[in-house]
Order: sequence, then structure tokens, then C-alpha cells
Amino acid sequence: MKIEGIKGCYEKTGGLFYFARMCSKIRLLAKGALPEDYHEMLGQGFDGRTCRYLSVPYEVVKTQVLAGKTDEEVLDWCQTQGRRLSEEQVLIYNSFMSKRGWRDDETDGFIPEMIKQFGLKDDGSLITDFDLIEMDEGRWYPEMWKDAWK
Repeated sequence: MKIEGIKGCYEKTGGLFYFARMCSKIRLLAKGALPEDYHEMLGQGFDGRTCRYLSVPYEVVKTQVLAGKTDEEVLDWCQTQGRRLSEEQVLIYNSFMSKRGWRDDETDGFIPEMIKQFGLKDDGSLITDFDLIEMDEGRWYPEMWKDAWK
């Protein structure tokens, strides 16, 4: 489902994948433009993992976003109030987030179930949660992950 204004999983803020997406979902919700299907997982899933990795509560991040700060300003605030990430910690986070669903506990259940639920072609090319999200929202292409790591 295409959503005007939502950012992709691979968009980076301060080197981090996904952070910009989380912030864009907060902004869209405040405008009443985030589809209902997305509401249940706000602050959970990848949003929750991102906040826990940065050691900041989601609700406080939400407050920072809604105060009008840019994604970069919010991330800087998170790293001041929570923990500042080293280059290696950014690499670990990006590696985990971008590969979730590939050779892990979601491989045999969640990924095939979501492919079916989204009505996507199960040709073996969609192997991660990021792949599913990007495909569902109309941004995905097979080498997307390679470009994101450049």
C-alpha cells in the first residue's frame, strides 16, 4: 500500500536504517494520514527495537518528533538522553534490522504468512521484513539492500 510521506526502511539518519521511517510514521499519525493498519504496531516491532537500542522510550521520541524537530535532531537528542552509538553499534543495528526474517525465527512462519497476506508473489526474492515492507509500499527492487549499504 503506497502511503504519501512515509519513509522507507533503508533511509538513513545518522547512519541508522529505519529511524527516519519511525519519525515519518509519528508525523503521519499526527496528521491523520497514517493508515489504520499501521496503528497497532506503533512503538512496537522495529519502532520498539530502535528505541530500546538507543535506550529511550518511544513515547518520549514521539514527543520530540511532534515538537517539530528534524529526524537528525531527534536522533541527536536520543543519543544524548539514551546512549551514543559507535560506528560498530550502528553496523550491528543496521545488520540486524535489515536482515530480520532471513535465516531466523521468522523465516518459516512470519515471512511466508506476510507474503500471502499482502498478496505478493512468492518467488523467493522476498526474504526479510524490510523486503516485505518495501515491496508492500511500492519501493522494493531486488538490489535495494546493496544500494543501502553504500
